[in-house]
Formats: sequence, structure tokens, C-alpha cells
Amino acid sequence: MKEIKMVDLQSQYQKIKPEVDRRIMEILDSTAFINGPYVHKFQKNLESYLGVKHVIPCGNGTDALQVAMMALDLKPGDEVITSTFTFIATAEVIALLGLTPVLVDVDPETYNIDPEAVRRAITPNTKAIVPVHLFGQCAPMDELMKIAQEHNLYVIEDNAQAIGSEYQCFDGTTRKGGTIGHIGCTSFFPSKNLGAYGDGGAIFTNDDKFAEQLRIVVNHGMKVRYYHDYVGVNSRLDSIQAAILDVKLAHLDEYAASRRKAADYYDQAFANHPNLKTPKRFEKSTHVFHQYTLTIKDINREELQKFLNSHGIPMMIYYPVPLHLQSAYQDPRYKSGDFPVSEQLAASVISLPMHTELDEEQLEFITSKVLEFVNQ
Repeated sequence: MKEIKMVDLQSQYQKIKPEVDRRIMEILDSTAFINGPYVHKFQKNLESYLGVKHVIPCGNGTDALQVAMMALDLKPGDEVITSTFTFIATAEVIALLGLTPVLVDVDPETYNIDPEAVRRAITPNTKAIVPVHLFGQCAPMDELMKIAQEHNLYVIEDNAQAIGSEYQCFDGTTRKGGTIGHIGCTSFFPSKNLGAYGDGGAIFTNDDKFAEQLRIVVNHGMKVRYYHDYVGVNSRLDSIQAAILDVKLAHLDEYAASRRKAADYYDQAFANHPNLKTPKRFEKSTHVFHQYTLTIKDINREELQKFLNSHGIPMMIYYPVPLHLQSAYQDPRYKSGDFPVSEQLAASVISLPMHTELDEEQLEFITSKVLEFVNQ
């Protein structure tokens, strides 16, 4: 049996190695390292795949969120609502810009932001909502867009974990995750479903005005070279990463199918177990399984992790501490117990290996060892 990894980028690379290597050599020969033809080619292909008018490549997913908020001209003191159960980057950029992060709880079934909690958190200072499409499926965007419309708020989708997911909208249309709100953001960190071999990110929008402003912000606040009308940043996707991403984009739906097949195996193995709760698949969104995350009951998580590791099975905890309990984000507005769902999830979630190269032998071994521990 092959070594089991949380993410097997090496095996994935071997399958696309000839095309990736060829494109990298073309870029090295051309020396068009920044904003070269491959960046523009990838941008256009991603626009076509997502069905969105504008894709603005940038340096990483955190930059994407920051640039989005800068382009919307949010000011210090403006409040931005997001989930407390997510990776730190979502709140990090809010704080870096002098905005006020307003944290809310999540749905206990999907782990995504709770629209009713969002509604309760709105004040006259609220300017934006940042739903995180956690672990691979979309947040309830219809409800969130309705709330945003009622209160004249922006919606910035954090789509770093759900690129390729599809959402069934109230109007009967199907849209890709990240293209429903005013602006969508994603990360191309290597372990993502669409991952580069270094850092990278992108921003999406169907709004021409927002797109123009986003392009200005990522390029030093500059529309005409050396004339700076706005405070901007330097955030670019380099040509080598764009070329790699363009190769992988052609396989993205295939990758998602492989992940769903692995998730189906896990679901069947753990179905109806009293101590293991499999992830719910939100009926309005496809799930691309960036992570396969279980919640456990009456199981010592640390001992389970040690047991699995002793058998060569990695296990991760995403995320062990919700944002409102992180030292860097302690706030007198929030205390332990304020967000019971997120706090319970932080104490009980586990994520098993999930990637495109998992085979049945590995899946059988992983599930058998999990069950061996929980049934003892």
C-alpha cells in the first residue's frame, strides 16, 4: 500500500508532469515571469469555467480578501460579519484594515455561517458579510444575499475551500461558488482543490466597476503607469504558477469527482455509527470536499490521533480554536460560551485524509483503523 498522506501532491503531479514541465520550460525560455501570456490565458480560462465576467489574479487568498475590502472602500470602524469557525485569514484582513470583525456562529450540520445569526448581528455600522464556504460546499447564499439586499450590504465570498462547487439559486439558476456575491475570493495554496506549486489567489466579480477597482488596487493603486490615484498593494500571480494552475484547471471537475468518491466511501463506512457524525451535504450546493470532516462523540480525540498516526494515518483538526477564543482576537464583546456550536465543533471535529489520489486499499485501511479505535 502507498504511504497515506493528508494531501498527495506528488502522485497528482506525476499524472500531469509532462504538460506542467513543458509549460514551465516555455516560461523560462520566454522570461515572461510576471503578467505574461500564461497569466492572461489562465485568467480567461478560469472566467469561462466559473461563468464570471472578471477574474483578477493576485498573490494569495489572504490578499484576495484584503483587496476586495479595499476595493469596496470600507473604512476603519465599518463592521464586517463573518464566521467564528474558520481559518484565521478571514478575520485577519478585517483587523489589518482597521475594520471591526463581527463574529457569528455556524450551522451545526454544514459548519457554514448561520443566516439568522448574521441577521441578529447587523448594526448601523455593518457594511459587509463574508461567508466562508467551509470544507468544500457553499454557505446558504440565497438567504445571505436577501439579508444583504435588505440592509444594503456587500457580500464577499471566501471561496478558498470550495472552488468548483455549484449552488442552486432560488431563481432556478446554477452558479459556481464564489460568483454569487458581489465579490468572490479564492486561494491557490498547494493543498487547495485547485492548487499551485507556490502561493497564488484570485478575485471574481460580475460587476465592471468593482473589477476595475480591484485591478487598480492589486497594482499599487495605479491605473496609468506611475500615476497612483489610490492606496494599493503589490499582489500578483506569477506566470509559472498561472501555467501550472491552467493545466490543473482542465482536471478540476475530475479532481472533485475523485474527492466525492472518497467521501462516499467514508460516509458508507461510518454510516449510522453512534460516535461518528458524517458531514452533511447541503442540498443546495454540490460538495467538492476540500476536507472530509467528522464530528466525534464520547471519543478521546488526542488518543484517536495518536492511534491513527501509529498506523501511518495522518489526521488533522480544522479548527481547534474558534476565532473569538484566539489570543490575537480577544475582544470584550465575546467570551467562552457565546458561540456554542463553533466551540463544540472545535472540540469534536476531525479531518481524515482527502485528496484526488486516494485508492480503495487506503480508504479501507483508514476506515478500518478508525472503527477499530472507536469500537474498542
